[in-house]
Amino acid sequence: MQNIRNVAIIAHVDHGKTTLVDRMLHQAKLFRDNQETGELILDNNDLERERGITILSKNVSVRYKGYKINIIDTPGHSDFGGEVERVLNMADGVLLVVDAFEGPMPQTRFVLQKAIELGLKPIVVVNKVDKPNCDPEATQEAVFDLMFNLGANNDQLEFPTAYGSAKQGWMGEDWNTPTEDIGYLMDLIIEHIPAPKVDEGNTQMMISSLDYSSYLGRIAVGRLHRGTLQAGQAITLAKRDGEQIHSKIKELYTFEGLGKERIKTPVEAGDICAVLLELDKNVAFEIGDTICDNDNPEPLPPIKVDEPTMSMLFTINTSPFFGKEGKYVTSRHLRDRLFAELEKNLAMRVEETGSPDQLLVYGRGIMHLSVLIETMRREGYELQVGQPKVIIREIDGQKCEPIEQLTVLVPEEFSSKVIDIVTRRKGEVGTIDTKGDRVQLDFTIPSRGIIGLRNNLLTATNGEAIIAHRFLEFQPWKGDMDDHKYGALIAKETGEATAYSISKLQDRGPFFIEPGDHVYAGEVIGESLRPGNDIVINVVTAKNLTNMRSKSADDKSTCSPAIKMSLEEAMEYIREDEYLEITPSNLRIRKIILDEIERKRARIAAGYKDE
Repeated sequence: MQNIRNVAIIAHVDHGKTTLVDRMLHQAKLFRDNQETGELILDNNDLERERGITILSKNVSVRYKGYKINIIDTPGHSDFGGEVERVLNMADGVLLVVDAFEGPMPQTRFVLQKAIELGLKPIVVVNKVDKPNCDPEATQEAVFDLMFNLGANNDQLEFPTAYGSAKQGWMGEDWNTPTEDIGYLMDLIIEHIPAPKVDEGNTQMMISSLDYSSYLGRIAVGRLHRGTLQAGQAITLAKRDGEQIHSKIKELYTFEGLGKERIKTPVEAGDICAVLLELDKNVAFEIGDTICDNDNPEPLPPIKVDEPTMSMLFTINTSPFFGKEGKYVTSRHLRDRLFAELEKNLAMRVEETGSPDQLLVYGRGIMHLSVLIETMRREGYELQVGQPKVIIREIDGQKCEPIEQLTVLVPEEFSSKVIDIVTRRKGEVGTIDTKGDRVQLDFTIPSRGIIGLRNNLLTATNGEAIIAHRFLEFQPWKGDMDDHKYGALIAKETGEATAYSISKLQDRGPFFIEPGDHVYAGEVIGESLRPGNDIVINVVTAKNLTNMRSKSADDKSTCSPAIKMSLEEAMEYIREDEYLEITPSNLRIRKIILDEIERKRARIAAGYKDE
């Protein structure tokens, strides 16, 4: 068997994981010295580059000193737990990348916990040692403490450590002594990551991720646990639900560098490969299925992933501006796209509702759902989504809700403000640690308390708060929360907003629109300063022109800058009686019932006293 090392890279968001993979590719002389490769080779999706996060795992392979090293890049954000879980199943060890200044962060804990439970051997990379005021030794100790607390065994606790700077392109034994390249780290991988453990027996390969090709269709990617695979071989596909289908391997690929290489020779156990199967059009393989021996199939246990904690209603766009900006606008388009997403997004669920135009989508959090929506938006979809709602379960006859572990890192002077905001949302203070001039506050908080929390904390701390959260468990319902949301400013008429109207109505509250924007009746165009009170206003009135010169003729209409929300901010902002309209070029908040009189009738019918 060839010398193989399967290693997954795990880290907190923005600790330099993807940059390090770039360096490993260069170290293995994958590119010519004069070849322009750009930054962040692995983050090849626009959304990943913009947000600086890895969403989908990638497979890369390098050859170094006679060894084949399969490098698997994993998402660092807990909302992508479905990705993390199945990726770690392909690895024999992990590279834990930690920022020398920030140390191990909450999301690091989330992925590391998964790796330790699977018994993977860690190598710690203390990155960014060139940062001012960093303490690499203290960071290394903090990683040891974290692993100990997560229940690591003695072998896992005796981890080797490499210090360096991926950006500057070096790794070594001592952080004070820069080396020429990252060869020291590559040697650690070969020495400390175990060779793949191969069981005796016939063919077994768990499908851990899916690849797509417009020419070939769906391709199964996974690690071969036992036996061998060869093009033309007859196999049995064991589905997660127990069904077994006989098939044949049409084409077989292994990973070389950044791409896949078609091979005729057999793939041996321990390697990661991609398989194209001969299947009927009606049959599709899924993540968690096993490719087994044809005569004596023995399926592997299917992958367990974190359950969704949040749901959102997805529906077609029904606003007066329907179809003006998007390519895909019908319920069939929306339905096909969401069910296609299910094939590769393990932590997502889609449920039918009573209406053919509406689907309930379940995900791991606001970010998980917003990445899907943003991707659809860029593909040309128009849709509307309702207010995000947490999933409520009944456990032992008790109403339970998802609880999250929340960590907030803030300058000391803001700590009391943060505690006040979080406790109002049923958060409970855990530990308070001082880290230099900052305070790390740990809370447990219901998932519904997280919705809209980021904006409030950033406003209260002048943008200084670093916020992270991860799902903990379901606990008994914590009671109703005080929701002091302000009312909405709602457009009375459809047309083009004028500077004259907006300037005259500035005292009602801040606006989300600017002069010249097109609005429709029932659209939420601002925030009313009266809590709980919606105000309907006319912003399309132009100034009457007369031939009389008035004393204030020279006064210009002045408008404060409009509040522009990101997709996630808008998703967290909408109320129960509102939709967020999403098109390739615009985000608009609107009332579900656009007509003012109909809205009043609905409120009275629901038992509200009309103000």
